[in-house]
Amino acid sequence: MTPIPLPLLRFDDERRRDTALAAPRAKVVALRRRLRDDDGAATAEYAVVIMAAVSFAGVLVAILRSGQIQAVLTELVQRALTVS
Repeated sequence: MTPIPLPLLRFDDERRRDTALAAPRAKVVALRRRLRDDDGAATAEYAVVIMAAVSFAGVLVAILRSGQIQAVLTELVQRALTVS
């Protein structure tokens, strides 16, 4: 596969060339700066941790509502109160 030749840019003077190349160069610099910037990363990490905690709490509530677990916990508390 042969590469497609790109047209060569020819400018009458150096100033026009610099002006024509400045806009794409500025866009590349701005994009690099935006990709390097990690503002908001901590907020996203907190959101993930909060979602995991809420999910865990939901599972825990579902488990603790079952009759068998309530009976075990009630018996455990009664034993702890009668021993002392």
